[in-house]
Amino acid sequence: ACSDRDETWITDDIIGSYVALHRLGFAHSVETWQDGALVGGLYGVAMGGAFFGESMFHTVSDASKVALVALVERLRARGFVLLDTQWVTPHLTQFGGIEIPRAEYFDRLAAALTLTCRFDEPSTTPSS
Repeated sequence: ACSDRDETWITDDIIGSYVALHRLGFAHSVETWQDGALVGGLYGVAMGGAFFGESMFHTVSDASKVALVALVERLRARGFVLLDTQWVTPHLTQFGGIEIPRAEYFDRLAAALTLTCRFDEPSTTPSS
C-alpha cells in the first residue's frame, strides 16, 4: 500500500532489505484482512525482547489499529519488553504509547536486547 504511492520512502532497496531481514527471522508483519483483501497492517524488526515498528498503513478505517492491538498482544505473550514506535502520535497515545527520555530508552533497550524472544513462536504465556 505505502510502496504503491507515487511518492514513497519505501524503495526497492528498502523492500529488498526487509525481505532479507524476514528470511533471517528478524522482520515481521502483522496484517489485517477483510473479505480476502489486505486492508491494513504494520511491519518492523524484532531483536531480543525489542520490536522496532517501521511503518503502518490502512485502506479501511481502523484496520491499522487492529494490527497494532494484535502486535501488542503478540509481543506481550512472547515476553517482549520494548515496542519502539519511533514517534509518539495521537494514534499511538490512545493505545498507551508514551515518550521516554533518551537515557531511559537506552536502559530499556539494553535490557530488552539481553532477552531471547521469538516473534514467530507460539505464545509463552497462557491465553485468557
